[in-house]
Amino acid sequence: MASDPQLTPPVRSRFNLRWYYWLLLLGALLYALSAIMHWDDRGALWVLEQFENPQEQNESVWLPDYVVTIDAKPLPGMEKDEASDLAYNPLSKTLFSVMGKNPFLVELTLDGDVLRKIPLVGWSNPEGLTVMENGLLAIVDEREHLLTIINIDANTKSLNIADFPKYNLGPSRNQNKAFEAIAWDPRRQQLLLGEERPPQLYVWKSDGSQTLTGTKQKVPSDELDLRNLSALSIDPRTGHTLVLSADSHMLLELDELGEQVSFMTLLSGFNGLKKTIPRAEGVAIDEKGTLYMVSEPNLFYRFEKNANKP
Repeated sequence: MASDPQLTPPVRSRFNLRWYYWLLLLGALLYALSAIMHWDDRGALWVLEQFENPQEQNESVWLPDYVVTIDAKPLPGMEKDEASDLAYNPLSKTLFSVMGKNPFLVELTLDGDVLRKIPLVGWSNPEGLTVMENGLLAIVDEREHLLTIINIDANTKSLNIADFPKYNLGPSRNQNKAFEAIAWDPRRQQLLLGEERPPQLYVWKSDGSQTLTGTKQKVPSDELDLRNLSALSIDPRTGHTLVLSADSHMLLELDELGEQVSFMTLLSGFNGLKKTIPRAEGVAIDEKGTLYMVSEPNLFYRFEKNANKP
């Protein structure tokens, strides 16, 4: 006796519906994972890297080849100071880091050992730092929207903002996430400035002295696929720009035209890192191509190219 089709349970429909819900759940999980790990920032970059030939890689910084050689070394006594940026001084062969919460400069060896601390009197929230010419340093105060160009030497014990020329950086779209990054570009004779959020670049002409020319100019770019912009550095060998993002856990390389070239993720297990860099706030590169980073509150990192190869 044939069964009544109206009484037959719609097995296939229930089966399809069940899988539909499973696919929705899987899609939601993948979306949540990409939001947490920021893979949306990296996927397209990874694909683009595959089209770079060996010659193009050799002519760039090429961040995928870097391996950490000093991993999360604490800067002693600075647990509450919040390291905010890092800059390499080719004259002294040392590093300078600026502390934002309790304003001061700290000079470091290339191994991350502290040489001296220099109080910054009058600064409110120094976040950006770069080394210019003849021992000059430029400091960006994010809260006050000020750029100050200072000079220091081996005998400097303290710095007062009133003693140096200051430049008003003007308002930002997000006043609480304003100018945070700065880098000296000797090839183009200009300072490169970065707003934290939304990420935006500006340039200000300079001859390397304490006098800037004209006003800052916005750099049109759609290459800053980052959640925020924490720091900048210019590679002295290639002229390429390194852009650091704490929120995206990523270091991005841009060429002289502002095009994306390569990237390095700052998550646990990548580039030799034992743990994710908590909040990377400063990056520097020397004439040999060695990379240095600082992360809040007081962690120091060094990366070397092909360090794991014989």
